[in-house]
Amino acid sequence: MKLPFAHILQVSTFSILLSACASQQPAFTEYVPGLGEIMAQTATRHLKLWYAGLAQNWPLAAYEIEELKEGFEDAGKFHPTHKDIKQALPVLLTSYMEHPLEQLEQAIKERNPDTFRKSYDTLTAGCNTCHQATGFGFNQVKRPDFNPFTNQVFEIKTQN
Repeated sequence: MKLPFAHILQVSTFSILLSACASQQPAFTEYVPGLGEIMAQTATRHLKLWYAGLAQNWPLAAYEIEELKEGFEDAGKFHPTHKDIKQALPVLLTSYMEHPLEQLEQAIKERNPDTFRKSYDTLTAGCNTCHQATGFGFNQVKRPDFNPFTNQVFEIKTQN
């Protein structure tokens, strides 16, 4: 049985392509979240921190502080510079966020709702000041008006 030349050429070409694909390793790189993605998650943590503090759920509030810190670290690590920001991002984040986060940590340790609210407002002001300083003043942060996390219980249930 004789096969037409075109058919042999197609089978050969397909075999070569299949071999080439099988021998190459996938060129996957590690995923790096964009700065906007990190900041969107930061906004979520900021919101959850507010409701944890209002409910005096101090363990959850402390957890959200740690998550905020990790997010700021990630922002600085993955995006040390930004095309529109003149200063290094880690320097900016430290200068605007470090003191307000320390104040909040202290308020949480003391379990003081009044100090928590004041410190939260200081953190929020730090966010807005940083946004202004970096040309992102159009992105204003404030205390939340409502809780979109209706699937999370912020109040601590006491057991009798």
